[in-house]
Amino acid sequence: MPRVRGLIRVAGVLTCLLVGLATAPVTHAESAYAAYLDLPSVNGDGAGGGRLNPALPLEPDVLRDALDQARAAGVEPRHYATLLHQYWLAVAARNADIDLAAWDPERGVAANSRTFTQVYVNYLRLNNSHPEFWWTGLAGLAGGSFASGFFDMGDVASIVSVPGVHQLGDGVADLLRGTPQPLLDLLPADLRTLSTEGERLTAEDLAWYQTRLMIMQKHIFIDQVPMHEAYAADGPAGVEEMYRAGVLDDNAITAWRELAAGGDAGLADAALRMTDREQNQIVADQWDVTSHGRGAMGRVMTYVSTVAGKAAVPGVLAPGVFAPVTLTAGALSLRAPLPDFDWADRDTRWNYITHDLLPRYLELCANPSVARPLLAVPFPDMLTNGRLVRRLPDLLADLTAQWRLTT
Repeated sequence: MPRVRGLIRVAGVLTCLLVGLATAPVTHAESAYAAYLDLPSVNGDGAGGGRLNPALPLEPDVLRDALDQARAAGVEPRHYATLLHQYWLAVAARNADIDLAAWDPERGVAANSRTFTQVYVNYLRLNNSHPEFWWTGLAGLAGGSFASGFFDMGDVASIVSVPGVHQLGDGVADLLRGTPQPLLDLLPADLRTLSTEGERLTAEDLAWYQTRLMIMQKHIFIDQVPMHEAYAADGPAGVEEMYRAGVLDDNAITAWRELAAGGDAGLADAALRMTDREQNQIVADQWDVTSHGRGAMGRVMTYVSTVAGKAAVPGVLAPGVFAPVTLTAGALSLRAPLPDFDWADRDTRWNYITHDLLPRYLELCANPSVARPLLAVPFPDMLTNGRLVRRLPDLLADLTAQWRLTT
């Protein structure tokens, strides 16, 4: 009997040890996910590198474990909002083949050029994998043109390089010298600034502007791509959780609900809502800062980008064709083939998007036999086709030939 009692005591000790070993990882896991609750997103505007909050891991698997534990513990989504956003951001970066830790716009163009291109490659990948993701197709096509202009900034002969801006500014200044004063008084401020300040643009100004563009590009990725990855992986439940957490607002979740319901009308409205979010919520303030930066040079660069910009969407008009400068003073009139707005200004930008760019894109989406081959064009080819280096001579020729002054 003593031997039996001894065995029972030993068994009891072993049982306690085993139970202790089994519960120890759970206690550690709970403390790990608890450290990720109620964290603010302090790096979501695209300006810095790394994670949304320094306390969060970068590895998707580690983030997913913590997320699953918080869910299993019954934690309300609003308490793990930044953890949830960080998880889908890490998944998005992995699927886009982007090093999230190294993605820092402040490191400059050379350090970020591959990532800059890869963002648009990924938009097209998402659209080709999920044709119902209409917004990502627009981001890929319009972004391809945007990326072409970005890289044109490094070409000495392109319109948005320093020499190109100087040529354009000099050409406008020469034409203005022959324009009567009553019309000069009515000139849009951006056109006047280009003619008077464009010649002072420096390589340092352009480097600053490129950094601003990279910040906005990253901000859009941080906001939009995680929700697309959540939907791609988990369907409506993925984005509904982001909504309950407060990562998505009413406008965004309505877009996803319409996308889930299907039908061209719903997909079109979803694309409109996501574009609205992108342009009027995510980067609107950053465009304001950019256009007012570097003294007058901010406006020079945003306006020249508007002059040069034309998305690779069939049928879309160049900004200067959509809204050319047209002035009248008594019997005098002037029509210039330059845009009467600046892309950096939210109201006129939104007017151009909703009255030309987006309608043309939605027409494309409604015709899959045309849309699918176009959206399947390899991005390097799309990038090459959008380069502006060959357009400068034509643009300057149009400026001279189509600058119509009537007296």
